[in-house]
Amino acid sequence: MIELLQDPQAWLSLVVLAAMEIVLGIDNIVFITILCGRLPPEKQTAARRLGLLVALVTRVLLLLSISWVMRLTDPLFELFRPWSGKDLILFGGGLFLLYKATVEIHENVNHPHKHAHPEAGEEGRPKTAAFGMIIAQIMVLDIVFSLDSVITAVGMAEHIPVMVAAVMIAVGVMIAFAGPIGDFVQQNATIRVLALSFLVLIGVMLLMEGTGLHVSKGYIYSAMGFSLVVEMLNMRMRKKSDKLHRLPDA
Repeated sequence: MIELLQDPQAWLSLVVLAAMEIVLGIDNIVFITILCGRLPPEKQTAARRLGLLVALVTRVLLLLSISWVMRLTDPLFELFRPWSGKDLILFGGGLFLLYKATVEIHENVNHPHKHAHPEAGEEGRPKTAAFGMIIAQIMVLDIVFSLDSVITAVGMAEHIPVMVAAVMIAVGVMIAFAGPIGDFVQQNATIRVLALSFLVLIGVMLLMEGTGLHVSKGYIYSAMGFSLVVEMLNMRMRKKSDKLHRLPDA
């Protein structure tokens, strides 16, 4: 352990890997934010933090059982092509993410008032998702996202302590920023739909990865980054337009 602390290469691996884990965790934050939006406002912060802590535990456990994780890439059976355990997990996770994102887009477009005020149902009665059910869904997708994250970590670093430290730093950063990001997404309907569209893209990417077609996340992040910049400009323009309309006539 002392040798690792004195090794510049280990420190460089830690910094690079932590940065990569933070980038890979963006989709995790978006998914957790969307799901927690179905909870009462007073429970959303606790659910976000618990969801990210579950992600941390999942990643660390996978890193500690790295030999089992690497065996997931071994073929299990052949159907048009060889299928491994990793392929099945990614394919199933992609289907689940596509389903959840599509359902959430439908709800946001057709029932926007319910998402602006999640504590009220269609007739004014309380109607919120169960806390346990939300956490269970977060855990399912955490396994998929964690698998991708851990395999990336193994390819970028040689020492398990460095990988674990990088994951802990990344999750700590995500916990720090999950609240502001979550509040911003929940308060802006167009950003919420944009985030759900991002999850659809991630779901398609997971399906393609599961079938053996590699897609760089850089393309998806670049497209979503461009869309986000355009939407921020639109929000700024709408804000200025509202101010002009509120000005008294000269």
